[in-house]
Amino acid sequence: MKPDLNGKANPSTSILEVRALEKSFGAVRVLKGIDLRIRPGEVSFFIGPSGGGKSTLLRCINFLDMPTGGEIHFDGERLCHQDGATFRTKPEAQLRIARRKMPMVFQQFNLFAHRTVLENVIEGPIHVQRRQRDEVISEASAILHQVGLGNRLGYYPDQLSGGQRQRVAIARALAMKPKVVLFDEPTSALDPELVAGVLDTIRTLADAGLTLAIVTHEMAFARKLADTIHFVADGVILESGTPDSILGATGNSRVADFIRAVER
Repeated sequence: MKPDLNGKANPSTSILEVRALEKSFGAVRVLKGIDLRIRPGEVSFFIGPSGGGKSTLLRCINFLDMPTGGEIHFDGERLCHQDGATFRTKPEAQLRIARRKMPMVFQQFNLFAHRTVLENVIEGPIHVQRRQRDEVISEASAILHQVGLGNRLGYYPDQLSGGQRQRVAIARALAMKPKVVLFDEPTSALDPELVAGVLDTIRTLADAGLTLAIVTHEMAFARKLADTIHFVADGVILESGTPDSILGATGNSRVADFIRAVER
């Protein structure tokens, strides 16, 4: 766990807490009662077989997909809860505010093709947060320099490599001054030689103390960077722990079989 602003880790606080989270698509239950707690500055990885619910969990956390049951508490506010047989959420306007504080970086970048790198990054702060253009441009330029794209501000997405486009997507998330950044398999759409640059950028964010939640199949990366690893399968978190406990001598045979298969 990373230190708080006073330089000490505070295990009693959570920036994000999920209780008994459910998600169904029609008759199909994808999430079956997820409990999760993430502390400020924590780097959490979500691993497990495809189709187990990892990406759906992240999408429900910031309400890109609407949960169908359970509770989500974020940044001191309860965003949804179960009221008897009725599932209730905050009004959409309040969910949008929360969503801006925990942007998601997607597999496929989701950049505006007709806008430059800089224009992609300043879009949210100017048009969503209504911040001053000059201030936003200055901050966005600094962020793009930090992610190694300071010489690409006027380029368009189709002039960039896949790894560079993903770093633009990360810069766009950082420009929103997030409390948590959610990553949904950020390297899965990249050629192998482009993966390292994106992982280095994420490592820099972790070293800076940002709170990160990352769905990945990059086991070596998770082993080095994670504070906590959650193994998700069949719509539940089967096991959570440190990298050594999950990727090392886990006593859960399902987890152990998965680790052996992906690290083979």
